[in-house]
Amino acid sequence: MASAAEQMASNISLGSFGKATELKKRLWFTIGALVLFRLLSFVPIPGIDPRAMKALYQTQSGGVLDFFNTFSGGALERMSVVALGVMPYITASIVVQLGATLYPSWQALKKEGETGRKKLNQYTRYLTVLLTMIQGYLIATGLEGLGAKQGIDAVVDPGMLFRVAATISLIGGTLFLMWIGEQITSRGIGNGVSLIIMAGIVARLPQAIGQLLEGVRTGSMDGFLVFGIVVLSAVLILFICFMERAQRRVLIQYPKRQTVRGMQQERSHLPLKINTAGVIPPIFASSLLLMPLTIVQMLGARAQSGSASSEWLITVSTFLQHGSPAYLSLYAAGIIFFCFFYTAVQFNSEETAENLKRHGGFIPGIRPGKATELYFDWLLNRITVIGAAYLVLICLVPEILSSQAGVNFRLGGTSLLIVVNVTMDTVSQIQSHLIAHQYGDLIKKAKLKGAKRR
Repeated sequence: MASAAEQMASNISLGSFGKATELKKRLWFTIGALVLFRLLSFVPIPGIDPRAMKALYQTQSGGVLDFFNTFSGGALERMSVVALGVMPYITASIVVQLGATLYPSWQALKKEGETGRKKLNQYTRYLTVLLTMIQGYLIATGLEGLGAKQGIDAVVDPGMLFRVAATISLIGGTLFLMWIGEQITSRGIGNGVSLIIMAGIVARLPQAIGQLLEGVRTGSMDGFLVFGIVVLSAVLILFICFMERAQRRVLIQYPKRQTVRGMQQERSHLPLKINTAGVIPPIFASSLLLMPLTIVQMLGARAQSGSASSEWLITVSTFLQHGSPAYLSLYAAGIIFFCFFYTAVQFNSEETAENLKRHGGFIPGIRPGKATELYFDWLLNRITVIGAAYLVLICLVPEILSSQAGVNFRLGGTSLLIVVNVTMDTVSQIQSHLIAHQYGDLIKKAKLKGAKRR
């Protein structure tokens, strides 16, 4: 039977949507912020020739650069001020969250509440600047070396001045995107960083579809293969929607209480999502893999041909290129690790068991306190195994099939997972705002009726 909130959500109409003034403001703010991000992706860093940069990127397209370019919404191939996207910020968040579980001083900050959270966020910002500085400088030097090697002058005036200007521009672009993401989260709808990544992926979707259709028209691609890709995408979308809504409901009982109808025992359910970590594990895993691979490729472009360092960098880059067995294995291991790690961060078994004990709740057959905590850990481990297997399946199977079929389709399993997951999360938040607005109207009407009776 549907709950009261679900029944109210089913009655939401366009009329109720038009009356929610606060929600409309949040939506317009979110759309404006995402449009600003897309405009910035067309602003090149100082000292770059856009036409030469496009030709230079085409000589190096494929592999990890295309994957990274998809996440940045095409900003990398244009070498815009937001070419690095929010990946340095995500990497810094990973490091800080890991530190908050390993270092005692950071653990103490995490337990301080809002004050500790602000300090950890500040550490994340500092680390973002450091990572962007390193990546930006390596990208600038890599562009100079790659342009000289390919005979394409993408950098108008190579030298230290260009490197400094490019590094500062990339730092400013990444920090601005980080700020936009935080503003969307607080003043808009949905998670800002996830929406920025989704906007970049969706912006590349028309071009990817156009390439598939062009391949069918020219005969370079089998029409049945394209039809199979469309069917597979539809099946994956349905499977993602099913798994994201799947829950393991834990029965919670409370002591019998005296009511008007006599002694009754209250029961409720604690819902545990099968995929508690959401879309975070693929984003974290890809971010950790993309950063070193980008650095290796840029250093390889800078190194002299025929030298020992050049050969070593080329070997590493080839071994870990996008779609290779080593890349897929590391990617799967990263997804599994971050599934367990982020689930442990999101759900505190000790705190949940203590809250149940304080309010008199218990799980049938499980003693309150430590036994309940161990039961939650046992249950979460088994649920997370299913969630991790689901994420690995969604992220890797399309990549393997596309590499075997020789199709360079940019909307792979990871991108599809991010788009569907973020869309579902955003829609659920919109519904929550509409339900809150309807409840507010009901409370106002009840107060007015009470005032009239007086």
